[in-house]
Amino acid sequence: MDETLRQLGQLLLGSIPTILFVLLLWGSYAVLLHKPLTKVLEERRSRTEGAIERAQADLAAAEARTAEYEQRLREARLALFRQQEQRRQRALENRARALREARARAQAHVEQARQAIENDKVTAQEELQLESGRLASEIVRVILQPGNTSIRLGGGR
Repeated sequence: MDETLRQLGQLLLGSIPTILFVLLLWGSYAVLLHKPLTKVLEERRSRTEGAIERAQADLAAAEARTAEYEQRLREARLALFRQQEQRRQRALENRARALREARARAQAHVEQARQAIENDKVTAQEELQLESGRLASEIVRVILQPGNTSIRLGGGR
């Protein structure tokens, strides 16, 4: 066992340069490769994630602009519909006003015609009254005239 311990001690003593070389290699690897590679990978990841975040932010902004555009479009359509409705209401009001005016003019013409007919009726009645009085006077004069016996009755010849 002593021999084994001594061999183990010699083996351990002989492995010190190898251990130092492995530690130096590991340190060199860490300083020269691992840290720069980790830094590059982190930078790449941050750029990639940053690009993704920027793209998502751009998408969100585009969606917000699209929603705003659609809202403005809805408002413009609504304003257009309101204007069309107002024009339609004005046209209906103008039509109703024109119809009322036409009815009023027609009613005025009817009233004027009625008045003219009434005036013509009164004038005709007055003329008939005068004519009937004149005819009655003429008939009485013809009948009562003494020399007028030549009137034939029955209409014979």
